[in-house]
Amino acid sequence: MPGFELDGLAAAPIGTFDLTSQPWLSVIRSDGAQTEVSLRDVFAEARGLRRITGDLATVEFALMRLLLAIAHDALDGPRDIEHWEDLWADADCFAPVEAYLDKFRDRFDLLHPDTPFFQTAGLRTEKDEVFALSRIVADVPTGDPFFTARMPGVDRLSFAEAARWVVHAHAYDTSGIKTGMVGDQRVKGGKVYPLGTGWAGGLGGVFAEGDTLRETLLLNLIAADTDEMDLGPEDRPAWRREPGGPRGAERPAAGPRDLYTWQSRRLRLHHDADGVHGVVLGYGDPLASRNTHQREPMTAWRRSTAQEKKLRRTPVYLPKEHDPSRSPWRGLASLVADRAVAAQGEEPAAFLRPGVLEWIARLVTEGSLSRHYLVRARVVGAVYGTQQSVIDDIVDDRLTMPVVLLHRQDRAFAQQAVGAAEDADGAIKALGDLAADLARAVGSDSPGPSDAAKTAGFAALEEPYRRWLIEMANVDDPFAHRVAWQSELRKLVRLLAERLVTAAGDTAWQGRIVSDKKGAVWLHSDHAEKWFHARIARLLPTPADDGRASSPEAAHGSEAAALPTPRPGLAESSPSEVRI
Repeated sequence: MPGFELDGLAAAPIGTFDLTSQPWLSVIRSDGAQTEVSLRDVFAEARGLRRITGDLATVEFALMRLLLAIAHDALDGPRDIEHWEDLWADADCFAPVEAYLDKFRDRFDLLHPDTPFFQTAGLRTEKDEVFALSRIVADVPTGDPFFTARMPGVDRLSFAEAARWVVHAHAYDTSGIKTGMVGDQRVKGGKVYPLGTGWAGGLGGVFAEGDTLRETLLLNLIAADTDEMDLGPEDRPAWRREPGGPRGAERPAAGPRDLYTWQSRRLRLHHDADGVHGVVLGYGDPLASRNTHQREPMTAWRRSTAQEKKLRRTPVYLPKEHDPSRSPWRGLASLVADRAVAAQGEEPAAFLRPGVLEWIARLVTEGSLSRHYLVRARVVGAVYGTQQSVIDDIVDDRLTMPVVLLHRQDRAFAQQAVGAAEDADGAIKALGDLAADLARAVGSDSPGPSDAAKTAGFAALEEPYRRWLIEMANVDDPFAHRVAWQSELRKLVRLLAERLVTAAGDTAWQGRIVSDKKGAVWLHSDHAEKWFHARIARLLPTPADDGRASSPEAAHGSEAAALPTPRPGLAESSPSEVRI
């Protein structure tokens, strides 16, 4: 093995860091203890591990994809649902992984002289520059060292840490102008201009979590005969392909194993006997994300009419990235939208649920999983800023839901769950309108009060909705369950509305003259509160068996009757609406 230069001196050659036998994956055991294990051990001990973990949720997502690529390839499947059921029932289902790792051991050596893991041997710039490790360690914002736990920067990484960040760089590296590599024909003036983030960086990452790492891996192993996915014979991971040179290869993705290990970067670690001290990093294989929904299963998809007009083809689907301001239950429709049902419509569906959830839908529909089984949909994503050259935020959340929501023949549960989320959206919008009206009553047109009220409203509904969704696993009538949610929702938003009115104080109660579409109106808190109750009555009509009126009109009257009495000491009676 050739030596390397360190501070101008020739250093002794380093041996190997074999990822198949050296501990480098950070895991949490079932008893809560955290440790590091090798690739061999993570599969051998999967039953006793709760999950893998990382410095960031995106590291965990990238490593999960790596493990799934190994499992798919080592098991050569699952071939069909019967094969999957055999794996689910077999406590030692991952036993073939050991021989598989033996076969490809050289490709999992982080320091191999010719085929270093996920790297390009001999990669160099024209000036032989070696860059700081902050280029691949995503929790060190370049140029913002005061916002990191690694003050003032990263000078050195252990081989285990470096391996994790290498996997993460291929998945989530930022875009922007990068130094060109010798041999890359895309170089112009020593630079390669932006080609986008790592592949996973453009996804709204989703995978299914079980109670153990073994369950999690199996729940995300999609059978090769799945209609909605294209899992052809050419689908294979990076270590079963020829190592890429400095220039990226422009080719289509062949399937999940290919995408789970997509080499979106070219990099080379610089190291000595004690660890890694520098990196060379450039662009790798470019890949367009549109209409790869049959090969990339770990994201939801949204229809893009803008791309359809541009490309003059229909439909065009793009990954649905996560919005850090929205909890995943508010986007439930994109997680449970049935692809088979969408295909039957005249218009292409607005959303397609992730392929991993489509696969679980098949498992529950064909009886391989109980309809009462609870699965955690883990959502992970990076939010980029400044032309995707920095990571501004990380999305990391879990939504526990019964798999019956994914059932293909019984869509009522999914429809009512989505409807309940829409009920919440409408109610909180009404709450925001109330806050805006109260602000106008005291002379403010700022959107701040409305935004704050909606943020607080959704926060207040977070736990109740999640609890209601979990309870759906044990109910027989999803429609009655939706009615129960609407009843709870009415109580919650009324309480929030009362707090807003009280906080608005006497100035809002006295009100002021404002202009609307019909002219001038005397707006005050009682008036704003009456509007709010009318909106809620239309959105959430009270059922007849609730002991109150069942029609929206009657419900409106009931709400109006419940308005608070005028405050003493300011006027003999509450001001009424007066048109000027």
